[in-house]
Amino acid sequence: MRRKWRPSLAFVLGGALCGTLLLSLTGLVAFRYLGPELGYRNTAVLLAVIITAATAVLGWLLVRLLLRPIFALERFATQVVRHPADPLSPPSRFGTQELGTTAQRVIDMAETLRNRETTIRSFSDHVTHELKTPVATLRVATELLRDDDTLSAENLRLVDQIAGAGVQMEQQIDAMRQVARARESRHEGVTCLNAVQDALSSDFPTLEMRFDGGDLIIPIGSNGLLVVLRQLLGNAQEHGAQVVTLSATGDDTEVILRLGDDGPGISSGNAARVFDPFFTTKRGQGGTGMGLSIVRSTLRAHGADISLLPTHDGAAFSICFSTK
Repeated sequence: MRRKWRPSLAFVLGGALCGTLLLSLTGLVAFRYLGPELGYRNTAVLLAVIITAATAVLGWLLVRLLLRPIFALERFATQVVRHPADPLSPPSRFGTQELGTTAQRVIDMAETLRNRETTIRSFSDHVTHELKTPVATLRVATELLRDDDTLSAENLRLVDQIAGAGVQMEQQIDAMRQVARARESRHEGVTCLNAVQDALSSDFPTLEMRFDGGDLIIPIGSNGLLVVLRQLLGNAQEHGAQVVTLSATGDDTEVILRLGDDGPGISSGNAARVFDPFFTTKRGQGGTGMGLSIVRSTLRAHGADISLLPTHDGAAFSICFSTK
């Protein structure tokens, strides 16, 4: 296939500068020699029309070779971020050689990330699907063994342990599906803390919630914000917190949502691992260790991120939303 020739960026910019300079010099020379012949007023009008037309041509070339390819690449990148599961629609025009190379690198990177995401999703779906049958078989087997009157107390305790392990496996499988959905789900729109305050108060009636900056616009849909805050508030409640403070601050570039509680806090040894998948300090109470992973996946799907703040009283998290 024959490759389409594209000018270099230096050629385009140098040509535009040289063209502008030549137009100015040519206009001065033409005005000097044509003025006495055609009249200075008529010559000035004629040269103004010619220079304007030539400048418009140069401007059109710059738009076609620089601005349009850049805007097309920006739209492509936005499409990949907002709709990662949709088919890719790469730009058809790349302008200069340098823009063509850059655009191709961006397209290749997007395709690589999509393939990697597809592989992870397929693996997760395959694993969860394949584990369903043995886990169901394990559950049925333990129920049948419990009905056996000949089992000793020690064997019954062993059966209960096996049943508990089966329940944990089911919880982990469900958590893996939730993480996969969180990576793909998009909660478009905007919301604020005041919009979700009633729902949170209804879900956690035992928690005293204090809101600050409730009118500040947060760049995520209300359902997405509820997914994040319900998980964080649920963790705070499970660890004995009674008061939770939610505050929102921001400027033209970002919105910071801070959540702090008066619970026992997170030890320094666990602080670096709280966002790791499957890490939990409540495995025996049915914890899966996927809650904060789901929160982080949901936020990153919207160009945001969450971090644990150092504090001497309770636990505190900071969520940063980009508004650019």
